[in-house]
Amino acid sequence: MSGIAYVRGDATVPSVKGVKVVAHVCNDIGGWGKGFVLAVSRRWPGPEASYRAWHRDRAANDFGPGAVRPVQVERYVRVADMIGQRGIRTGSKGVPVRYEAIDTALDRLAGHARALGASVPMPRIGCGPAGGTPSPSTWRPPTTSSPGATARPWSSPVPAGA
Repeated sequence: MSGIAYVRGDATVPSVKGVKVVAHVCNDIGGWGKGFVLAVSRRWPGPEASYRAWHRDRAANDFGPGAVRPVQVERYVRVADMIGQRGIRTGSKGVPVRYEAIDTALDRLAGHARALGASVPMPRIGCGPAGGTPSPSTWRPPTTSSPGATARPWSSPVPAGA
């Protein structure tokens, strides 16, 4: 199966079988504390610690728009931090979401997911605190460059308390 399958539920508890890479969008300033990341941190501490270290050491690594860092959190589950947001506030340059960076990150994630034979559950990326629109016309899922992969945007809001 390939394509986009919209699912209601909690993207941190994907109901699909097999290997999963839970993908989500992060900002490029090292901020972790609003939106879907709160649900990720409640379930798994590793992605936040990895993201903060990745940002802290950014002069010596690939941290930046379009970069992806998968973190294994369970035997068959990874969380992929994708840098697709400039800052955290809407300002003179518009909303924080950067669809070009998300597109690049999804292309990179597609290769990783394909190598694992993984599905890619995710919240509706690029909206919420990022200020964008959750429209499939504004971004393309990893399925366009990854035959056989399935992107699964979860259509519920962030779990309660996030």
